[in-house]
Amino acid sequence: MKKLISILTIILFTTTIANAGQNDNTITLKTINNKTIHILGNDKGFIIPEYKGKIMFVEFWGTHCPPCLTSIPHYIDLTKKYGKDIAILAIEVQDTSKDRLKAFVAAKGINYDIVDYRTGYYFVQYIAQRAQWKGSIPLLLILDQKGVVQIIQPGLIPENQLETVIKSMIKKAKSTSSKPSKEQNKTTKPKQTA
Repeated sequence: MKKLISILTIILFTTTIANAGQNDNTITLKTINNKTIHILGNDKGFIIPEYKGKIMFVEFWGTHCPPCLTSIPHYIDLTKKYGKDIAILAIEVQDTSKDRLKAFVAAKGINYDIVDYRTGYYFVQYIAQRAQWKGSIPLLLILDQKGVVQIIQPGLIPENQLETVIKSMIKKAKSTSSKPSKEQNKTTKPKQTA
């Protein structure tokens, strides 16, 4: 029975990607402000080329979810403070109409990318399958600058903890980029001339 469920899940996932009009592990989304976002799935997470080199927060949230609403001012502040180092993509999953969602985003002063449920449906299904997510919100995925999932957290994370994560990931990225590569560590002996 488990094998049958696994096979059906794989078929559903494959069909979901195919129905999204993709020939590979790429899902294309449009934000409510018509920004195009490409999500390239891989074995350790996913890459969003539009956010290249940034820490990515991907949140699944709803306009009628109290903890989700609490996180909005935190994300606004973090985007203002760390905008060059982080990118936030929020997928609304309570099926709020696009027009209402646009009005909600404007009223709250949201300064990060928002995708409505119908546009983000295939990505939601992709995450549900990959993370075995059952739909509770908020759900936050934090990926490092290389697109590797570092944290999957259901529920609200306080702003100070998010800031600690951001600072730690920035520091880690800087320390690994400042280390000389193996090639740079090799020393060559000067040639001796007679």
